[in-house]
Amino acid sequence: MDYNKNESKIDKRNEIAKKKAVALQYRTEYVAPKVVATGSGHMAQKIIDTAKDSDVKLYHNPELVEELAKVDLGATIPPELYEIVAQILVFIDDLDRFEEMRKNG
Repeated sequence: MDYNKNESKIDKRNEIAKKKAVALQYRTEYVAPKVVATGSGHMAQKIIDTAKDSDVKLYHNPELVEELAKVDLGATIPPELYEIVAQILVFIDDLDRFEEMRKNG
């Protein structure tokens, strides 16, 4: 029996069980971004995988996830999170522009 392989599977399951994820959506007609998905464990992994498959940028911030996970699904984020979320959206927009410039030479 390969104990290292079994330990690796257990470690991976434990890692997934600890994950949390929140997905936000923002459109110009919104007052603020909305929480469109939230989950922990396997649901968090599914949110992450769906984002990756859709070329959606991911941002890792456990403290922010904890706060966003308290927001009802479909609700806008609270005003106290506007600034940090806006900074992340600007960062992601800058990344998108940089990637586009690199792609187009």
